[in-house]
Amino acid sequence: MTLTITALYAGLAGLLYLLLSAHVIKQRIATHQSLGDGGDDTLNRRIRAHANFAEYAPLTLILIAAFEAQGGAAPLVHLAGIALLLSRAMHAYGMQGDSHAWGRKYGIVTCFLLILVLSLADIALALI
Repeated sequence: MTLTITALYAGLAGLLYLLLSAHVIKQRIATHQSLGDGGDDTLNRRIRAHANFAEYAPLTLILIAAFEAQGGAAPLVHLAGIALLLSRAMHAYGMQGDSHAWGRKYGIVTCFLLILVLSLADIALALI
């Protein structure tokens, strides 16, 4: 049993993580702020978008891997991977400012629903 589909989305998530990292670094350079946010709202938002990704993506990828490993249907594994990437991208977009708040809201809701569904599916598959 290989986790080929999960590996694809883990790799794509890694690239998104690097993009968010670069976004933070770019603002750190612009503000000459090596630690913390120095009171810069843009830097604070970028730091939180990056950190939020780091908080939710690993657990979600573990849940996706467990689903795939237990024989979850390939289209559903792909759907979960796409939902993870879209939810985290929407959240990061929404963190840019109030005019983009819809992205944060729908990114959070999508990610939470994904974690809930995957958790229940993994439990159900483990008990069968």
